[in-house]
Amino acid sequence: MISESNTVVNNILTIVLFPLLFQESFVIFAWGANDPALLVTAKRLFLLLPVLAIIAALWISIASLLTVLFRNNRQNFVVSLFITWWDLGKSIFSFWGGVFKFVFVLLFSFSGLFKVIIFGLWAIVQDVIILPFRLLVNLGRNITSSSIPLIAVILTLFWCFIEAVIFTYITTPLVIDVLSNITGQQLAENAVRIPLFIFLLFIVLGSYAVLSTFFTYVKSKDIPTILGILAVEIIVIFVEVTFLYREFVDSLVPWLAQYSENFELGIFWTLAIAAFVWFGIRSLSWFLFAAHGTPTILQIIQGKRAATPEIQQIPKDTKYVKIHLFDGFATYLNSLKKDAEWIQVRGEDILNAFILPPLQIVAAVVNFCTLLIASKHLFDLPFKSATDFADSSMLFQSMKRKETPVAPEPLRAIQEANFTQ
Repeated sequence: MISESNTVVNNILTIVLFPLLFQESFVIFAWGANDPALLVTAKRLFLLLPVLAIIAALWISIASLLTVLFRNNRQNFVVSLFITWWDLGKSIFSFWGGVFKFVFVLLFSFSGLFKVIIFGLWAIVQDVIILPFRLLVNLGRNITSSSIPLIAVILTLFWCFIEAVIFTYITTPLVIDVLSNITGQQLAENAVRIPLFIFLLFIVLGSYAVLSTFFTYVKSKDIPTILGILAVEIIVIFVEVTFLYREFVDSLVPWLAQYSENFELGIFWTLAIAAFVWFGIRSLSWFLFAAHGTPTILQIIQGKRAATPEIQQIPKDTKYVKIHLFDGFATYLNSLKKDAEWIQVRGEDILNAFILPPLQIVAAVVNFCTLLIASKHLFDLPFKSATDFADSSMLFQSMKRKETPVAPEPLRAIQEANFTQ
């Protein structure tokens, strides 16, 4: 008799505690400690959480069924238990599909981000490549639309720079010899060339300034001033011919001597050729650009506003396209601002795809617990977005407002029909 009662108790315990028969094997299989690395990753990713959720749901379901004898509305409670299992099954399948959805959404979002980065880099490369041409276009437009003779000013400064470089190279040995004899020390070329270049640059600019002032007063027919400036110009010519252009002619003497025997140029012809070279260079440069560039340079040096004629008004119907230096990158920034909403949506999609699948299963298990304790579901499954997760205070309030879960609509209709019969 005792053995039969023990057998009955053992059978009841076996039925009540039947998850013990397989839960360890399921967990070991889902953990996959002895499997290859790829298989271990797949099992722990796809099977571990569902297996743990099913085992927990089994134990809670057993405890719930044991409390059926003491509950009111037993039928609705049992129906709610089946609905909870249905939610758990949907959550598991949603979890498996959600993993693939997360990978797809992540790859799609990264491809979009990669596209945005590539377009940005390409816009920067385009700006870098096209920047010199845009600078030339803007420079040409400013030059053509400006009343100030910018081309003449630039050419005048450039020509003065060229002359200063040439004369610096020619006169450096002479200056080093003179300074060495004065100081008694041998000076280095680099220590002499830079200050000599600056000095000669001012000399050349001053030469053009004297010419510009001379022609200005010639137009005004101010005879006393013209004579004074003419005397200054003669001194300038003497200084430049004697110290600059003479050295230039002396550097050409070896080239001239190789075509004749016993070649001697002499001081007179040296100075004559130097004066002729000075006159030719000054005449050509003056009539080409210096006559228009030098007065503007003088006005800038003197702090005066350049005299500008009235600018011709552009008709209103004339189409004028403004060219930006970094037009490609600016367009990219504008498009990036427009795509900010898309980036935000992509971020929310990645977040939802990452956290929703596992939380569906966790929420289903929590529903088992709240069903056992309060005969109510805490969460309404399935979750559609991260906004469906309320904070703790709102969950408590919603739990208080909820009534005992009712049967699904088709099942409730059948029950009402049976009751009326």
